[in-house]
Amino acid sequence: MPVSYTGDIMTDRQNQILRAIVEQYAEVASPVGSSLLAKVFNVSSATIRAEMAELERLGFIAQPHTSAGRIPTDKGYRLYVNSLSDTQQSPTERRGERALAARVEGGGLPERTIRNAVDTLVELTHNLGIATIGNQLYMSGLSNLFGQPEFAGGNQVQQVARLLDNLEPWLREAAPNEPLSVYIGAENPIGRAANCTLIISKFRSPYSDRSYIGVLGPTRQSYRNVMGLVEHAGRSLEEVLYA
Repeated sequence: MPVSYTGDIMTDRQNQILRAIVEQYAEVASPVGSSLLAKVFNVSSATIRAEMAELERLGFIAQPHTSAGRIPTDKGYRLYVNSLSDTQQSPTERRGERALAARVEGGGLPERTIRNAVDTLVELTHNLGIATIGNQLYMSGLSNLFGQPEFAGGNQVQQVARLLDNLEPWLREAAPNEPLSVYIGAENPIGRAANCTLIISKFRSPYSDRSYIGVLGPTRQSYRNVMGLVEHAGRSLEEVLYA
């Protein structure tokens, strides 16, 4: 059955190819070529190239000038994230949620509990972890963020730094109200050129009814796993802090 997205029509196979590109690129940080996908889908490389050309025309993937492979665009990531549904958790996800629960339940004071949750997210996702504690923004794992290949250039580092400088006042002003919010690349209201994704969960704390915990990382990441962990972190904090 065709998949419609903001006026664009995709076939099931094109949707599956996009999903494969997103997930493979997240794993290897290199553009994904047609020969690899041809093996995955058991079709010819020419067939894959034709499908990739259509996905590129629709704006879901792009071809870096230095490579014959393709990478997802912000539009491609958005379609992928919107298409994710609750499925059976992997053993890795279950272990991550158990680690979060253990660190949150033994945190003690609210500030220490929130910090523990952020530090655990950093360990599990290898992203920058953030949380609002009162009027402060706690951050952990900055070296993880700047260690990603996307941020090897000086201009990208400046864009990320600008985003971080403005993140706490933006959260206070915008006050996202969803249990889980995902801002991909240029969707970020600040640092649009930073090539980052912000994934945040709202939770109630003794400091505010709208406290936030989440991660900031490159647009290239394992969305299903990270989104699940961030949502679980917010839910666990609220349960523990209001037990």
